[in-house]
Amino acid sequence: MHMLVPSLTFFSITYLSILDELDANLNTIRESFLLVDLEMERVTNLASERPVVIFSKSTCCMCHTIKTLFNEFGVSVAVHELDEMPRGREIEQALSRFGCPTLPAVFIGGELVGGANEVMSLHLNRSLIPMLKRAGALWV
Repeated sequence: MHMLVPSLTFFSITYLSILDELDANLNTIRESFLLVDLEMERVTNLASERPVVIFSKSTCCMCHTIKTLFNEFGVSVAVHELDEMPRGREIEQALSRFGCPTLPAVFIGGELVGGANEVMSLHLNRSLIPMLKRAGALWV
């Protein structure tokens, strides 16, 4: 009988430490979701600041291609280089939750158009220029 008391005590202490660890992990997860939610709100605000907004990485070749395309059209684009921003990683996670898991993430008129494939597809089927005109990004 004397042997059960220490093992119960050990079990109780172990159980409590596991609960404490789970609680700490849940708090970390909650904080992470809260940060992503805040960044989603930030993305929404940033995406509305200009007719065309691109979330990019400075080292991404597809991002460069899309920025060059808009530049050649004469569109003034707001570019946010996530690898140069303090909370860029969280913004990238928020973009993924918006439905754009890869960069670049292009917003036209405050609406998510998508990534490089979607923009190039719009360009090839001659829908991109009219979309840019409707958003007020082109006046020609």
